[in-house]
Amino acid sequence: QVQLVESGGGSVEAGGSLRLSCAASGYDSSSVFMAWFRQAPGKERTWVAAIWTHGVTAYYDDSVKGRFTISHDKSNKMLFLQMNSLKPEDSAVYYCAAGISMPALRRGAANTWGKGTQVTVST
Repeated sequence: QVQLVESGGGSVEAGGSLRLSCAASGYDSSSVFMAWFRQAPGKERTWVAAIWTHGVTAYYDDSVKGRFTISHDKSNKMLFLQMNSLKPEDSAVYYCAAGISMPALRRGAANTWGKGTQVTVST
């Protein structure tokens, strides 16, 4: 069973940067994608970015394309999200997730979820 623990959240001014990390433990052969989701107060949790764990193919929601970069360190079981040019609308709890396919992740379905880390972007 995979366990995921996020870190790196915090408060930053608009235009600033943050780097989120997710440490994975355990093993699940079916979870070949790792992803970041976010949930703002009063809103649904939405998919932000994902990466195929057997390569470097990455996918991004249009709202973060060009500003966020997802990456992973397979040997150390780490997932990262570099967030640049942050906007107040990026404020949310960010969740790390492991899933079996991109269609499933886009629907919000994942095998494993972390507990989240708060990101707050002020004007």
